[in-house]
Amino acid sequence: MVPLDPAPRPLDHLTLRGRAGDPALATRDGVLDFAGLEAAVGALAGWLAGQGLASGDRVATWLPKTRTACLMPLAAARAGFVHVPVNPQLKHLQVQHILSDSDARLLITQATRAETLEMEGVRIVTDDPPLVGPALPPSDADPGALAALLYTSGSTGRPKGVMLSHTNLWLGAISVAHYLGLDHADRVLGVLPLSFDYGQNQLFSTWAAGACVVPFDYLLPRDVYRAIERERITTLAGVPPLWAQLLDIDPQEIDTSTLKRITNSGGALTRRLIDGLRERFPQADIYPMYGLTEAFRSTYLDPALVADHPDSIGHAIPFAEIMIVRPDGAQAAAGEPGELVHAGPLVAQGYWQDPERTAARFRPAPAWSQAGGMAVWSGDTAVADADGLLRFVGRDDEMIKSAGNRISPNEIEEAITAGGETGEAVAIGVPDERQGQAIVVVAKGDGSAEPALRERLRRDLPNFMQPARYVWLAELPRNANGKLDRAGLRGMMS
Repeated sequence: MVPLDPAPRPLDHLTLRGRAGDPALATRDGVLDFAGLEAAVGALAGWLAGQGLASGDRVATWLPKTRTACLMPLAAARAGFVHVPVNPQLKHLQVQHILSDSDARLLITQATRAETLEMEGVRIVTDDPPLVGPALPPSDADPGALAALLYTSGSTGRPKGVMLSHTNLWLGAISVAHYLGLDHADRVLGVLPLSFDYGQNQLFSTWAAGACVVPFDYLLPRDVYRAIERERITTLAGVPPLWAQLLDIDPQEIDTSTLKRITNSGGALTRRLIDGLRERFPQADIYPMYGLTEAFRSTYLDPALVADHPDSIGHAIPFAEIMIVRPDGAQAAAGEPGELVHAGPLVAQGYWQDPERTAARFRPAPAWSQAGGMAVWSGDTAVADADGLLRFVGRDDEMIKSAGNRISPNEIEEAITAGGETGEAVAIGVPDERQGQAIVVVAKGDGSAEPALRERLRRDLPNFMQPARYVWLAELPRNANGKLDRAGLRGMMS
């Protein structure tokens, strides 16, 4: 088990955690052991250092799970830059916003993706950077320095960049590797996007344990079963829609007996999913987890407690202090709902160039906090039982959480009204067993423009942001202030 050393280090030192001959990264390009991982990260960092950038500049990647995409978080950190991973599912408008907002100076992507962009001020590289050659040695970076911007949607407006330091990412890796009990013999299948904190941590926590990560992009759920068998996978992380997909098909003769851990975040596990996973993978422990990009992860539930507490999100992960706070700032009693507040060294540095939204979410911890300092006030309501186990009650903002993605209703609404098919629209998340929430749009009009609208949105929005259903009304209801009655519409759709 990885020891809980609370001393953070520069992120690129993760290459030094494994034994030289042990596998560290298995992609279509082959397998790198830890010595090869160190050499490749050093060479990529050396190439980055020769690109004429200034210390602290942002360098972005918009790639599938290539070897370069996996190495860039460490190489950028080693070269003194800030990595901005962009979700490969995003379309050009979202990508251009992220590049512009982060003021990225360099983008590594593929030629077909680059052709969709109209950007100035960012140099676009479509050839694979060298992973051999003159190398930078492990860095002596300040662990408190900014290492990455991860873009996540807010309840209003476009995606915002969460600022993560070496400390945030290093201690997050150590924490997860410790409570999952990872060791050098493990093989982790990385099916989640590397632009997600959860997906990126799969790289970091695996390397922190000296284990091997197998990044994997799949089309069909059967591909995941085959990868488990082919790669002798021991650990699989996912979101509820993936589990639903896996349980919907019969793996037949595919051998999944090597799988010993299933970890879940990005939405609650239902009793049906828990029972199905226990039946399908009886040899695997199930780890339900709760987190938010602003603090990486907050809680996990011990697998031994899952059967008796299926609706619990567990207790604080190592290095995190989790509090349930009443509206008056006092600590909530057992059984009393309150806001979930996260303090400690996993708390991010705020939102990139957005002091207003930073001040709203990142505020001083309650006076009675043990960790103190700046805390993330999640806006989520939770309750603790007499034994300290936490249960998620509800989300106080209007975010839509679908297929593990946090989606801004405002971003969808802006895209819908941009083409003139309708002048008013409200996007709402409604419960959906497979996706967590499905996107329903209530729009002004008679519905005749729906086919053209759907066709346009297929070009302008990624798949996970496509509305599942439209409801057309002659007039949208408004409240006493003349604003669209969003609460009333959500009630109508529930």
